[in-house]
Amino acid sequence: MSDSQVRLSVPPEATYARSVRMMAANLAVVCSMNVEEVEDARMVAEEAFVYACATSPHMCEITFDVAHDGLHMNFSLGAVDPSQDPAIAGDIELARLLLEAVSDSCEIAGDGRVLRVAKLVGGVYDAG
Repeated sequence: MSDSQVRLSVPPEATYARSVRMMAANLAVVCSMNVEEVEDARMVAEEAFVYACATSPHMCEITFDVAHDGLHMNFSLGAVDPSQDPAIAGDIELARLLLEAVSDSCEIAGDGRVLRVAKLVGGVYDAG
């Protein structure tokens, strides 16, 4: 398999979460992930989308890098710090905790404008 990149641009609305989940699951299969890893990639994409939407971007731009080692995903973030909004702070904290638990890497980069997550084939989470 050669490395490739897939881009998805969706409105930051819950209605589009299924599209993001399904794209991640399909690309995880392309990476030759096993069933558990595919499910984890789907969950990582969903929680990252929830987090990204909470930052109020104009559009949620998602880049999926399909590589020999796994699926790397970048989600564009808006200017809002969701942890400062009491109405959604609990949901965002849960999304962050799930991302850290299920993904093989999770970081905010690009001066706080990009959420980077990855699910690797045979990653540490699945080692057990």
